[in-house]
Amino acid sequence: MKFKSVNRLVEGRVFWLATAIGIALAVLLLTTAPARAQEGAGPVRVGGKNFTEQLILSSMTTQYLKAKGIDTTLTSGLGSTLMRQAMESGQLDVVWDYTGTALIVFNKVEEKLDGPASYQRVKTLDAAKGLVWLDASQVNNTYAFAMPKERAGDIRTLSAYAGKMRAEGEDTKHPLAVDMEFAARPDGLEPLKGAYKLPFTRKDVIQLDPGLVYTALKNNQVDLGLVYTTDGRVKGFDLVLLEDDLHFFPPYNAAPVVRKAVLDAHPELAGLLNALAAKLDNASMTDMNYKVDIDQQPVDKVAGEFLRSHGLI
Repeated sequence: MKFKSVNRLVEGRVFWLATAIGIALAVLLLTTAPARAQEGAGPVRVGGKNFTEQLILSSMTTQYLKAKGIDTTLTSGLGSTLMRQAMESGQLDVVWDYTGTALIVFNKVEEKLDGPASYQRVKTLDAAKGLVWLDASQVNNTYAFAMPKERAGDIRTLSAYAGKMRAEGEDTKHPLAVDMEFAARPDGLEPLKGAYKLPFTRKDVIQLDPGLVYTALKNNQVDLGLVYTTDGRVKGFDLVLLEDDLHFFPPYNAAPVVRKAVLDAHPELAGLLNALAAKLDNASMTDMNYKVDIDQQPVDKVAGEFLRSHGLI
């Protein structure tokens, strides 16, 4: 199956603390600042997107590199496309991006690939654009389906849920919450139903804004809802993530991406950022997202505590 995506809604989520003024200033900075005349002359410019996970990763990277003696600046709160354009035009030097986003959105690859193959393909394609993908982390912020704990019982996979649905028959209600984009996309809900033989009918499907999907799950109003695997609300609302055991969704592994010209000028970046990537996984990322989104701890505090607890600074 081919998985074609416009930009995932997760890529467009705006961190709830980001102000319109802050985002406007970031856009102005990136659209007016020229690329440096000489690579390596000046601070390493770190960028980040506009949702919680990206704000944490970009803050973490900035704190980490500064602690290692590398002069660094940070521009965060960017949209996915703007951040990519800033990398390609030489206005940013280091970002964290996702294999699925770079492959599907920026390189237009529709072929279904597993995690390692996705990483290798995007690494090769982006190398031709002067972008170097360093080691991928174990953070895979892909699509997933979750259930309220009260409803899940011993169900832990989508196949098991599909079997339960078929056994219960059409007379049993199976409310499903998804965002409107996923419901309408030709590679979204309908092919998912086919892959897993999920007998959802039109009356079962409730289309909501992404944030309201989590609310419906939290309030036990639906059986199943479309979420993102490292979202802090999965932990905060005590939801059960169902394994995508047929590997329907593409991988979205997070990895540091560095412009080649900057890496040539600062070869130490590779070892430093690979060491950071090696410490990150879904559990740690979800925990940090939870601290920011649910506990409302400051991003810089959460990022710094992670670095210190893992002996990175």
